[in-house]
Amino acid sequence: MRTNRSGFILSLLVVMALSMLLAGCGGNGNAPAPTTSANGAEPSAEQTDTPKSEPVTLEFWTIALQPTFNDYFNDLIAKYEESHPGVTIEWKDYPYDAISQRLLTSTASGKSPDVVNLNTEFASQLGSKGALLNLADHLTAEEAGSYFEGIYNSTVFDGKAYALPWYTGTEVLFMNKKLVEKAGLDPSNPPQTRDELIEWARQVHQKTGAAGYAQQLVSKLFPIDGISILNEDKTAAAFNTPEAEAMISKMRDLMKEGVVLKEDADFTKQIQYFSGEQVAFQLSGPTFINFIKTSAPEVYANTIAVQLPTGKANLRLSNSMDLVVPQKSKNPEQAVEFAAFVTNADNQTAFSKVANTLPSSKASITDPFFTKSDGTLEAEAKVVSSQSLDKATDYMVGVPSASDINSALARGLQEILLNGADIKETLDAVEKEVNGIIKQGS
Repeated sequence: MRTNRSGFILSLLVVMALSMLLAGCGGNGNAPAPTTSANGAEPSAEQTDTPKSEPVTLEFWTIALQPTFNDYFNDLIAKYEESHPGVTIEWKDYPYDAISQRLLTSTASGKSPDVVNLNTEFASQLGSKGALLNLADHLTAEEAGSYFEGIYNSTVFDGKAYALPWYTGTEVLFMNKKLVEKAGLDPSNPPQTRDELIEWARQVHQKTGAAGYAQQLVSKLFPIDGISILNEDKTAAAFNTPEAEAMISKMRDLMKEGVVLKEDADFTKQIQYFSGEQVAFQLSGPTFINFIKTSAPEVYANTIAVQLPTGKANLRLSNSMDLVVPQKSKNPEQAVEFAAFVTNADNQTAFSKVANTLPSSKASITDPFFTKSDGTLEAEAKVVSSQSLDKATDYMVGVPSASDINSALARGLQEILLNGADIKETLDAVEKEVNGIIKQGS
């Protein structure tokens, strides 16, 4: 199997970024010990004898948040600067596709930003290579414990936390109540596990003729059932196991039976199938609502949202944005403190209210914004998705060649489930390809 060319180019850029970032780290890579805690605790008597700090300017990068959220961030920065005399925040915002290249260029020229917004995949890649500050050295136990554990641990390697979780999202289960009730099922007592969902889907198919659901054939199907894609130190494939064979075999049978549509259905196709009542369930984020509200108002009126059933791993996959502090930050102590300020519960709650995102801080979801529903599908989805965060985790491959590895797994699933290839032979071939990708990128 051939690797994707655009993926190769992206991987090459990431490898270059890592190399240049690491080359710039220098020394032993250890961050200076903090003089104040990240929560702004009062300095000790010994610390009060130190000379007054020089003015500090922190460069803060975000991804695609200007100009929509200018008012929120200008107010946030003003409050921080008021409570931290001598610290100035310079906020810069870049498109999603540009920030990694910007980080590469700035770091190579010796002008590293101090706090950077990255997704978990890229944060994991940089963190695993030691290009980011270990934030665990700077956080109190209370601060580290304020985030949902699964999301916080998504960027922890060897006990080192390379990112602070920020805003996030997770999938819920949308259910066509009319089809479910026609099948003799009670939507007020929804399925809790993937196995229960399959039984519901089977009954819907038998009683109504509609399929249970459509899905995209992607690598995340492995971690949902507790199958790791790579080994612990990310040096080799780990997915070629009897458990993976069983998972794929079961999926193949469900497609033959008509319980799951035999198709590699992307998000657009999934919307079409749900809007046309060809399936009874949709597994996706709340953004799905806007599409069916427009394309199929009658289906929208019959749709409810419940928590997403979990697989064997008992987790729900989230998609988080994080804040990291590059090793080359000239002001690491203040940078960590500012990152903790941006991601604390009060500020995450406020951001969720203006941006309609989910917070990664546990205290945030006690706010009525996340607990009360006005009966609309939008409000239901927000409440159940926020209640799903206790089992949320960002599963990322965490290597520069992640996109090629994900593509290889997706092609393998397509060969087996759509083209009838042998499961074991295909897994062997994909394992060989993935190990080659890792070796090429190391």
